[in-house]
Amino acid sequence: MKVVFLGSGTSTGVPVIGCECAVCKSENPRNKRLRSSVLVQSNTTTLLVDSCPDLREQALRHRLTAIDGVIYTHEHLDHTAGFDEMRAFCWRRTERLPLYAGTACLAQLRNMFGWAFSESNTYQGYIRPAAHDHAGDSFVIGDIAVTPVPVIHATVETYGYVFRSGGKSFGYVPDIQELPESSRPLLEGLDALAMDGLRFRPHRTHFNVEQNIALMQQLRPGLGLVTHCGHEVDFEVLSRLLPDFMQPAWDGLMIEL
Repeated sequence: MKVVFLGSGTSTGVPVIGCECAVCKSENPRNKRLRSSVLVQSNTTTLLVDSCPDLREQALRHRLTAIDGVIYTHEHLDHTAGFDEMRAFCWRRTERLPLYAGTACLAQLRNMFGWAFSESNTYQGYIRPAAHDHAGDSFVIGDIAVTPVPVIHATVETYGYVFRSGGKSFGYVPDIQELPESSRPLLEGLDALAMDGLRFRPHRTHFNVEQNIALMQQLRPGLGLVTHCGHEVDFEVLSRLLPDFMQPAWDGLMIEL
């Protein structure tokens, strides 16, 4: 299984419009962050997690022309606003594109992009999703098994996910402020785990870096990654702070499991 970080930033991206801070002005390419999204790939299956506003740029950057399904963590715009860009992934398909989300996120997608979900939408120039409400239950796309992980983030229903293929496991939790005890066993002992670390200071609806490290040390993945970082996080500073089994994610990072 292979994971590609298409974007590792928070809702504003980095640099932030109009900001003159040191990170926004940094020449280090690993301080340039598009909105958070990943590809999870096996030998036969490619899954997109979230369609962020930067999806077009991400797809062009990585020469991404086809996916086998899209999975949503939650309904916030930095994770959904690139929805219509996925029409390019439908041009070469005769069948609808599998789309998996929780109940609340799927309802919001239907509300925002109702035309796409209509049974009368048969034109191949549009995105044509085949919607699945996973309601927190595990599912399989191709040869990748997917387990939703309920987490607390703001006031919206939010999921992380664990992906398993070829005996390997990867967890992805880009937005979290608290991990329910019932979800903890789902994230323990994974081969790799990427998790929210918005900034160094505390935040009301996101993990900060300290919270990320503390939970990673309890869950003990083989590799722990910090993602969904804002412009208060300098890549080199973060790298020096992390334990040996951890590293920052960055745009374009690929890990092979």
